[in-house]
Amino acid sequence: MSVILASPSTNLPSARPLDTLADFPAIPAGWAYLDTAATAQKPQPVIDAITRGYDTTYATVHRGVYQRSADMTLAYEAARRTVADFIGASPDECVFVRGATEAINLVAQCWAGTQLKAGDRILLSQLEHHSNIVPWQMVAERIGAAIDVIPLTPDHRIDLDAMAAMLTPQHKLVALAHVSNVLGSVLDVRRAADLSHKVGAKILIDGCQAVPRLPVNVRDLDCDFYVFSGHKLYGPTGIGVLWGRADLLDAMPPYQGGGAMIDRVTFAKTTYAPPPGRFEAGTPHIVGVLGLAAAIGYVESIGLDRIHAHETALVKQTRDALSQLNSIRLFGPDDSAGIVSFSVEGVHPHDVGTILDEAKVAIRAGHHCAQPLMEMLGVDATARASFGVYNGPQDVEALVRGLERVTRIFG
Repeated sequence: MSVILASPSTNLPSARPLDTLADFPAIPAGWAYLDTAATAQKPQPVIDAITRGYDTTYATVHRGVYQRSADMTLAYEAARRTVADFIGASPDECVFVRGATEAINLVAQCWAGTQLKAGDRILLSQLEHHSNIVPWQMVAERIGAAIDVIPLTPDHRIDLDAMAAMLTPQHKLVALAHVSNVLGSVLDVRRAADLSHKVGAKILIDGCQAVPRLPVNVRDLDCDFYVFSGHKLYGPTGIGVLWGRADLLDAMPPYQGGGAMIDRVTFAKTTYAPPPGRFEAGTPHIVGVLGLAAAIGYVESIGLDRIHAHETALVKQTRDALSQLNSIRLFGPDDSAGIVSFSVEGVHPHDVGTILDEAKVAIRAGHHCAQPLMEMLGVDATARASFGVYNGPQDVEALVRGLERVTRIFG
């Protein structure tokens, strides 16, 4: 593997050899891809796994008695074990879904929608992605529950002291982001879980931005549900994971009806398969699961500790450089995980993104599916640079040069 990462104990290298991009065929030389928080580029091992899945080994799973179907079933369930090992879980607790959005909706409908009642309360935070807000609003409106919102600290972290003061026995569910997709701030999940459990609430953690860059062990975190998407983890789109405690999943009704999620069907009565099959109706995204397993293998071969150290060094380089530009306002904490959001005085983020694109620098510009957070920050949108294993110091330098051009154009 050709990826070269900065050591946490050394200075950043002055340049990145071009051959470090060899694992990522969609990134041409000279293009600074700084939108990994939206979706990560795919390394060749993931592309190869997907190609093999459709090319030479494709068959359905769980149904065929012929050899290729049996082999694909073994590969599919081996991928589930890979996912489970990756987050310190058991395979029967890992449900394959289309992405984190579907995972949160599943919990909202099948756990909150059946366990909560009128007068119960749900606790969220100001920095949540819309996918960790809207499903809870839908359930709360239907059952008559209420939603409370944790404020942020001055350096834009979820304020756990405020959370501790807000929690009551009426709170039955807490749903928080492990890493903010806008600010890069990292949640102390274990403390949040301890606070939640102290009042008898369950806690769901959105791990989309965490699993590509931080080691995650759901047992150590002591959360009740953990969700993430494959495409932010260098894997394919259309595949994600819901982890839930076995007893919680076992008590939840199905999310959808159809093939594969049943035990026995008659017109008089249908009984359902145990988890995780109960929540995987229909033919699954077979090759997506294989691609996800390959992506996990890829990041594990590098090491999540090394990835985090590398991205932390790039964040520091970026924040140090941008802080020297008087017209730029930085958001989030100094030790944000792989993400730097900013605004340029007097310039709309979309204009910033367009001018940077002309300089072959790809960033995100907009509200990042976090409009309540934008309102709290007092802006309509931000520009966001986010890093992956394929980025290096020269990408930061390209970003800074592009922003200097932005300030010259707009005076």
